[in-house]
Amino acid sequence: MTKKTTIDFEALLEKVNADFPTYQVLDQDGNVVNPDLMPELSDEELVELMTRMVWSRVLHQRSTALNRQGRLGFYAPTAGQEASQLASHFAFEKEDVLLPGYRDVPQLIQHGLPLKEAFLWSRGHVAGNLYPEELKALPPQIIIGAQYVQAAGVALGLKKRNKKNVVFTYTGDGGSSQGDFYEAINIAGAYKANAVFYIQNNGFAISTPRDKQTSAETLAQKAVAAGIPGIQVDGMDPLAVYAVSKLARDWSIAGNGPVLIETLTYRYGPHTLSGDDPTRYRSKEMDDEWELKDPLIRFRKYLEAKGLWSEAKEEAVIEQAKEDIKEAIAEADRVPKQKVSDFLKSMFEVQPQTIKEQIEFYEAKESK
Repeated sequence: MTKKTTIDFEALLEKVNADFPTYQVLDQDGNVVNPDLMPELSDEELVELMTRMVWSRVLHQRSTALNRQGRLGFYAPTAGQEASQLASHFAFEKEDVLLPGYRDVPQLIQHGLPLKEAFLWSRGHVAGNLYPEELKALPPQIIIGAQYVQAAGVALGLKKRNKKNVVFTYTGDGGSSQGDFYEAINIAGAYKANAVFYIQNNGFAISTPRDKQTSAETLAQKAVAAGIPGIQVDGMDPLAVYAVSKLARDWSIAGNGPVLIETLTYRYGPHTLSGDDPTRYRSKEMDDEWELKDPLIRFRKYLEAKGLWSEAKEEAVIEQAKEDIKEAIAEADRVPKQKVSDFLKSMFEVQPQTIKEQIEFYEAKESK
């Protein structure tokens, strides 16, 4: 009699789930818990990273105020995600190509986009999308996860031109449920393209909790299906995020293909300031728990213990950031407002009669 073969599906799941620990360097009190992963950053670089993170928190606070004043348009809060965003960006170079989502404006500014243009983009002004050639980036993608597909194409282009640079892109936990996500990591993996993909897992796709989106124990393990490395990192720990990002970039430019990084992070505010109310789906206890893990508090404690940071230094960064934002929003206010006639003029190279008539109609109204 032929012996029946039994397959333990539960054991198969356990084996996959066991391969994705959460990497960390600093605990929430700023203590080093994994010296082996400690990145080689100079004192000056550590201070610069903290400066960028504090700057980002100020940008969030001022952008929220400007939005409520009616001086800013679309805005997706970033408070809580400074380590996930700025420490990851810190591992890349100016010639690397950034493809951001709509929450990733801080990285875009650090990559070279003038703050004024970032504000114009928020207002929906075309001038906020006119990037100089030397800025290796695309405007923030509004379609959830679509930047992943674009990144796969850019990454393949870098590889075909033998560039020692990578494309890096971000989406949220909700984006990892999109078809674009799977298609992108699959084709990038198949061609071993130069890319680092980030899933900023802040726990909620707008109001949908992560555990309602997928039964995967981690989002990093979604890389398995594409045959690429996946890694999960404490997204509130700037040193861990930087270390993993640097290693991933080095791996990719060496010709090994892309890496998928899941950062465990949290957004303290709503999904966007366009009507979302996080109190309807998040508890105060959850907010309080994550505030104890605040990346600024954690990194501040670490730097203060090394004698590299102080309250006075942080106040100086805050005041400078406020001044820069004040000047940038004033510059944005001086940019001429868009006209309907200008939009119509850009529709066709050779304008049909109907469009010509509409241009004349709107120009007459606009001249009054």
